[in-house]
Amino acid sequence: MMEFKACDRKLSFGGPPLVMGILNVTPDSFFDGGRFTDPEVALERALEMEAEGAGLIDVGGESTRPDSECVDEDEELRRVIPVLEKLSGRVRTPLSIDTRKVGVARRALEAGAVVVNDVGANRDDDAMGELIAETGAGYVVMHMRGTPQTMQRDPVYRDVVGEVSDFFDDRIHRLTRLGVSVDQIILDVGIGFGKTVHHNLELLSALRKFKKAERPLLIGVSRKSFIGRLLNAELDERLAGALACACWAALAGVDIIRAHDVIETLHAVKMIDEIRKVQSV
Repeated sequence: MMEFKACDRKLSFGGPPLVMGILNVTPDSFFDGGRFTDPEVALERALEMEAEGAGLIDVGGESTRPDSECVDEDEELRRVIPVLEKLSGRVRTPLSIDTRKVGVARRALEAGAVVVNDVGANRDDDAMGELIAETGAGYVVMHMRGTPQTMQRDPVYRDVVGEVSDFFDDRIHRLTRLGVSVDQIILDVGIGFGKTVHHNLELLSALRKFKKAERPLLIGVSRKSFIGRLLNAELDERLAGALACACWAALAGVDIIRAHDVIETLHAVKMIDEIRKVQSV
């Protein structure tokens, strides 16, 4: 059984995947932008996700959808810190901050977050790794080609599975060199971040290969555009496709599934686990 350490919290993996509930406090996120910007409304949604069974709650103040605009640090802090302060002490579920900015990550950890979910883990500097080593926070290392502003401009790979795997090996080496324990690291292949529809399918089909790193594996497929393209489905019609991906991920041994639809995702992966238990008897 794998352990994950995040500040004073510990999570163990080995059963059905945990569901990381998405709580965007942005005006422009592709699915729930503008719905939870008020801290009281955000608290209500966080408590609802906790009651539904979320194992983590991921708070984000900057949209990272393709072609999204950058948000400056002061604005991102203005969005996320009041929400984290409101949630801290009221929500028992571990809190994660979805940010690329070291300054935002530091303030968020001070406000009660214990995990940094970093889509910008492809950066060259060591500042975020140094913060993770200093604080003992959990760290989600996500693969992305480029930035949200550039990532979908003709992404090309010779071998997307091999290149993502090499990226993980490199990041784990760099982080441990900075003093981060491997127990603090989660890996995310970055579905939709600098990938074509076919790249996303290749990564999903090869999820078991990423387990060789012996770190918890996270995927985020919730209502993403590649599902819409494959199924000719609008945003509000993509839940079934996202749940199919979640079930596939559960069968492949993925440990965390990041989702807007918490209870639906949790029910889907629990059913997979119950079937698997009978199969193994």
